[in-house]
Amino acid sequence: MAGKKIIISKEADIAENYRADAVYNAGTVVEFGGPEEVTVCMTEASTRVAGVITTNPAHVMNGGLKSGAIASVALLGRVPVNVIGPVYKGDMLVSAGYGYARAASAPQLGIVICKAVANFEGEKGSVEVVVGRL
Repeated sequence: MAGKKIIISKEADIAENYRADAVYNAGTVVEFGGPEEVTVCMTEASTRVAGVITTNPAHVMNGGLKSGAIASVALLGRVPVNVIGPVYKGDMLVSAGYGYARAASAPQLGIVICKAVANFEGEKGSVEVVVGRL
């Protein structure tokens, strides 16, 4: 493919910035709502879920956004997410409340956040997931 430029990045996701009501740590599940655009997701299986706060995205959309607190939400790719376990590879995850996600065997449309890439057998922790592959 002569003439085509391939861009390779060490980072693993594409994100978009939103105005947030607080500064959130990577892995926190957020939803649309609160006094700004997004807030921590406190609801189980929320239909308002926006996604998960990213760690170090390869590309950030809406990068010029001005606000007191900015939340970079992963749109596509691999990121860690805070979970209440157990979670197994291939599980679809939904909000569990308090900024966490949990596995769901047959989730309804509009509540899925991501799909697990790794196993987690503890009570609370973090697991790597892929966003945008449902």
